[in-house]
Amino acid sequence: MNKEVENAEVAIEGIRDNMTLMLGGFGLCGIPENCIAALVNSGISGLTCISNNAGVDDFGLGLLLQKKQIKKMISSYVGENDEFERQMLSGELEVDLIPQGSLAERCRAGGAGIPAFFTPAGFGTEVAEGKEVRDFNGKPHILESALTADFAIVKAWKGDTEGNLIYKGTARNFNPVMAMAGKITIAEVEELVAPGELDPNQIQTPGIFVQRIFKGVNYEKRIEQRTTRPRN
Repeated sequence: MNKEVENAEVAIEGIRDNMTLMLGGFGLCGIPENCIAALVNSGISGLTCISNNAGVDDFGLGLLLQKKQIKKMISSYVGENDEFERQMLSGELEVDLIPQGSLAERCRAGGAGIPAFFTPAGFGTEVAEGKEVRDFNGKPHILESALTADFAIVKAWKGDTEGNLIYKGTARNFNPVMAMAGKITIAEVEELVAPGELDPNQIQTPGIFVQRIFKGVNYEKRIEQRTTRPRN
């Protein structure tokens, strides 16, 4: 089944105000740059966004935050975005901060059809408030519910027109689990090939999880914190 669509604007059709979106990536690595730009231009608002990071002030999800298109962020690490901080502290933005491993597992559980799981992460902190606690092997665990989304938007290195995906490096951290957890999953890829051209042993997201795919353009691939040392 050919799932290719023309571009990001076509891919995001059906996303409406007040929907829940998952957006893959780790920092600025492996984020769906084209789809984020299309969402910014669409003017869609009231979004709940599930993403490990919140972008930076002028890139990634930071662009949606600038235009007040996000009403709630469900995230793990948000320390690189001053606008996020301002909106959170002023009460303009609802925020649910989740330990990074718990966020990944909640997305994975959502894609696997597991409604909830127990984890020791977060016990004894604000994360555990209002949640069921049970002891396993003498250690307290809190009950965390799975996460799903109306749309999951991911970015892969290479894919085929049937939706099979291969990621590269750090982009594998959240993209694969989020690709499984969307009612509709959109994939943008750097290289789009015909069915049969991908090595089946290298496919990390099977096409059954993907409904729309397109070849992205003009990727900036910014680096959040560039660390260098002087040459000798």
